[in-house]
Amino acid sequence: MVHLRIVVPAAKSDRVVDLLEATRSVSSLARIEGAARKPVGDVVLCDVAREDTSVVIEDLRELGVPEEGSISIEEIDSQISTAAERAERAAGGFAGDAVVWEEVESRTSEATELNANFLAFIVLACLIASVGIMLGQPILIVGAMVVGPEFGPLAGICVAIVQRRGAVAARSLLALAVGFPLAIAGAFGFSLFVKSVGLVEASFTLDNHPLTAFISEPNTFSFFVALFAGVAGVLSLTSSKSGALVGVLISVTTIPAAAAIGVSAAYGDWPDLWGAVGQLAINLTAILIAGTATLMLQTRVFRARRRRHRAEGSRAAAGLPVERRRRIHWR
Repeated sequence: MVHLRIVVPAAKSDRVVDLLEATRSVSSLARIEGAARKPVGDVVLCDVAREDTSVVIEDLRELGVPEEGSISIEEIDSQISTAAERAERAAGGFAGDAVVWEEVESRTSEATELNANFLAFIVLACLIASVGIMLGQPILIVGAMVVGPEFGPLAGICVAIVQRRGAVAARSLLALAVGFPLAIAGAFGFSLFVKSVGLVEASFTLDNHPLTAFISEPNTFSFFVALFAGVAGVLSLTSSKSGALVGVLISVTTIPAAAAIGVSAAYGDWPDLWGAVGQLAINLTAILIAGTATLMLQTRVFRARRRRHRAEGSRAAAGLPVERRRRIHWR
């Protein structure tokens, strides 16, 4: 279940309460009259089945609640309520498969910001990967993958494509366009330092370290792994199983490939450099393809649920238009 805290002007409060009271997937409905001061109005509290959260919020948008008030969304970790169980059964489907699109928008908006933390994490990840490459230590490569923040902007681009949000796309592209070159430059500068002080032999190449040589040797499986990781990453982003995102980060070779570009450039290893460029391009492309396709499929499922909901009588209780369901006539 998901908890909604709604601040609404008194003039619209009756319609909001009538809507929520008539919606079968809503439980624990409460109205506190006159509790809101900015804006002046009522506070309405309710719990909604996760499957219908975005559907109900769309109804509240039609009533103009966000423009004159606010809607806050909170995940309920544990709840003991027979009424809530009835609401979940009325919603249908499975809570684990449900997408709360407002949560997705919030997560991607936060993860796509080009700020000091994002730049610090991507540079530090590349520096860790650089050490792993030069020492031939896969465990450091894995650590760098986990530290890397690049999946946020990649997911933001996927969301922007599906929802046609140009501002999110521009912000995500800017984060990647600034972050990756800066991280590669950091790996390049660090590698020059290491080379100048003799910590690693001047004849270093990735071929000398077979455990990390895969970074500059892209192949067909590189594309498939990134493709599968892109699907898993978006499913983790849109569901309650956010823990799976760590596995996604370990699966893709974006950060190690960026680090390998900087290291290879410092040591003049041009074949490995171009191999790493190819690895980075393959991973970015596959993640974007898989992420966008997954979101498109989830969007189709949500639109079908939304169409069914628009034919329900609960909307009529709030004065919203109710659409007729299309009937199939068999001959």
